[in-house]
Amino acid sequence: MSTPPLASGPEGPRALRPLLDTVLEALDEGARARGGPLPAGGPDVVAARIREALGEALPDEGDPHALRTLIRAFAEGAADPAHPRCAAHLHCPPLALATAADLAASALNPSLDSWDQAPAASELETLVAGALAAEIHGPGGDPDTAPDSLITTGGTESNQLALLLAREAHGGSVRLVCGANAHHSLPRAAWLLGLPDPVVVPAPAGTLHPAALDEALSHLPGPLLVAATAGTTDAGLIDPLPEIAARCAAHGARLHIDAAYGGGLLFSDRHRARLAGLDAADTVTLDLHKLGWQPVAAGLLAVKDRRDLTALRHRADYLNAADDTEAGLPDLLGRSLRTTRRPDVLKLAVTLKTLGRGGLGALVDQVCARAREFAALVDEHPGFELHAPPAISTVLFRPAGATDDTVAALRRALLTDGRAVLGRAPLDGRLWLKATLLNPVTGPADLAALLHLVAARHATLVEGHTPR
Repeated sequence: MSTPPLASGPEGPRALRPLLDTVLEALDEGARARGGPLPAGGPDVVAARIREALGEALPDEGDPHALRTLIRAFAEGAADPAHPRCAAHLHCPPLALATAADLAASALNPSLDSWDQAPAASELETLVAGALAAEIHGPGGDPDTAPDSLITTGGTESNQLALLLAREAHGGSVRLVCGANAHHSLPRAAWLLGLPDPVVVPAPAGTLHPAALDEALSHLPGPLLVAATAGTTDAGLIDPLPEIAARCAAHGARLHIDAAYGGGLLFSDRHRARLAGLDAADTVTLDLHKLGWQPVAAGLLAVKDRRDLTALRHRADYLNAADDTEAGLPDLLGRSLRTTRRPDVLKLAVTLKTLGRGGLGALVDQVCARAREFAALVDEHPGFELHAPPAISTVLFRPAGATDDTVAALRRALLTDGRAVLGRAPLDGRLWLKATLLNPVTGPADLAALLHLVAARHATLVEGHTPR
């Protein structure tokens, strides 16, 4: 057997071109076979199809058609975030240009744990990380204390790093104070880092209550880290950030803001003001695989003062020997807790440079407008109840008079049918269907069709039979 061709090197592009044709054809075939936002039939049907396509996972003899076979099956069994009826989660349809850039990153395969593995990628990451940190915190003055950011795998890693940096800034101990609306990764990070159990502050309207926070901070011994949220995963709600920042300043508490979802509003002139107070945070989480339309993963942790990042410094002689660093080779190990690390910055750089703030802001405006339009359709429909006007691009709704069990069954029925992908959110003591609109191509007709489909499926569910 001859050696399979490599993705980079002089022959790389020539080897990739026919393979890319195969991939694109298989993606198209799989999508056509799926025929909707999700494969019909539920988990057992999808699992059987994948088992059949894969066969023996590690055969003695290879199959030259495996690329087409498996990608076709993968696409047929996928949830397609670009489909207008796929609106369950903070799972965006990635931009074609970002996906193309990601191919280049995979082909060249740099690893950002030492400069000699990623010479260009390391400089690109420095520039883009600095620019995004300045977008969040302002440019700063002194280069030694100016804002900076780390590229992460997403909100969970960013939140874990935020707690780690807070712990180290306070000499090895800190107590997390967060709202009942905080993302699950925050208390989990406290557990992972061996910190005390978090103090959970009420969030009666879905957002952290400043007066309740003030009361908690008044009675807790320090050091304290307050975690606020700009874009909850259930309804996209934004905590009152200026008031929370003021309470933190008054009590000497450090502030972290989880803006994994809502941080993308920064790109929009129309919606940016809703993040007032974000720049007061010591650390901020941002995910550009949400309101940034990037392939996973594209997370960020921004720090107001880059000196906080010194806690991550680490030495491994085969990667950042002291004499190499002194000679001018950049030291990359302190940019992450991971060692081997993809150049996820390339797709970010391509997107930011191609679209600019204006182009990204227009996409943000479009999805926020679609959410308002869908909320209006729900509100005007006699068969549905709207939870509240959307805070960002998430709409919570439910059939009027339905029980929680019926709402849950309706969602599962739509999933099994393969015709619509909606999420679920328990809020205010009831279960709601959740439409998270992150597809800027979705139009008014798509929204009307989605609501009609949900209404029709609910009717058949209540009547006790399945439509043909």
